Amino acid sequence: MIEFAHKQFFYALAVLPMLVAVYLLSLYLRKKAIDRFGETSLFKRLTKESSLSKKNLKFILALISLTFVIFAMIDPETGAHMENVNTSGSDIVITLDVSNSMNAQDIQPSRLERSKEAIQQLINKLHGDRIGIVIFAGQSVVQLPITTDYNSAKLFLSEIRSDLIPTQGTAIGGALVRSVNLLMDESDSNFSKRSKSIILITDGENFEDDAVEAAKEAANKGIVIHTVGIGSPEGVPIPVSSNGKDNSFKKDKDGSTVITKLNINLLQQIAMNAGGICVRATSSDVGLDRIAEQIAKMKKEKITIKRYRDYNEHFIPFIFIAFILLTIDIFVTEKKTKWYRQLNLFGKSDEK
Repeated sequence: MIEFAHKQFFYALAVLPMLVAVYLLSLYLRKKAIDRFGETSLFKRLTKESSLSKKNLKFILALISLTFVIFAMIDPETGAHMENVNTSGSDIVITLDVSNSMNAQDIQPSRLERSKEAIQQLINKLHGDRIGIVIFAGQSVVQLPITTDYNSAKLFLSEIRSDLIPTQGTAIGGALVRSVNLLMDESDSNFSKRSKSIILITDGENFEDDAVEAAKEAANKGIVIHTVGIGSPEGVPIPVSSNGKDNSFKKDKDGSTVITKLNINLLQQIAMNAGGICVRATSSDVGLDRIAEQIAKMKKEKITIKRYRDYNEHFIPFIFIAFILLTIDIFVTEKKTKWYRQLNLFGKSDEK
């Protein structure tokens, strides 16, 4: 199957007949000018070293070269079809806290932004693993279904903000349940053999449900949960933005400044009950490298999956042929030579 990467350049082919018309017009005007100059036979004797057929040859070479350049710009592609691919890896769901407390700046530039930077770095290191993203505050949402399309993962990651979920709060247990369901909801039985992990990134302030119980349920299904505690145990106020600027801090109903603190004990319990590790993030190291090492040690079943193979581009041969023809065109002169007279390329006398 042939496809074209840049179909809009087909319009450039319309230039070719226009160039032919302009060239033929120039030959016609040249002949008219010769006729006005005087006797045609006399003009030919005065310009006997000039070859009209070689002039035509140079034009044809240039025209064909331009045609190949245009087709290189169109870029024919072939090869898109289903193929069997042998792969191994893990299924990973990033479960990211996006509640207002994640805007706190005890981790620079903020807990949320630093988490996103670390996740992107993790994605850049993945090979053969599938990744999904669940975000949560008072409720949880699947931001990215499980995929091997890492470019899409980074695109969806960049769109995450703390205002994506209108229901504020921190329901870690519900987020873990959502993440488990995402990992288990796989129609292809091949993927059921892969190791499955959840990376929970949060400050650990849980106000809604029993996160430890949700971790135990995940462990019963063979899912490992690693936790990243992001924030400081001492606590900091939560910035409140207005017109894109942090003008004040969040207040409670009594008017007191709300302080958000890292609850590392809860995160340690979650990891312990689900076979994972707990790391504490800093501004310089969120700790995902350590977790990635743990995931890499897990058993990775080799499976065969079907997927579309990318198209192969074929613009290089067109560029190469155009280059060769243009090179020949440069070295062909319009002056007659002895060997060219004998060649008689166009099958008739070069007297016109």
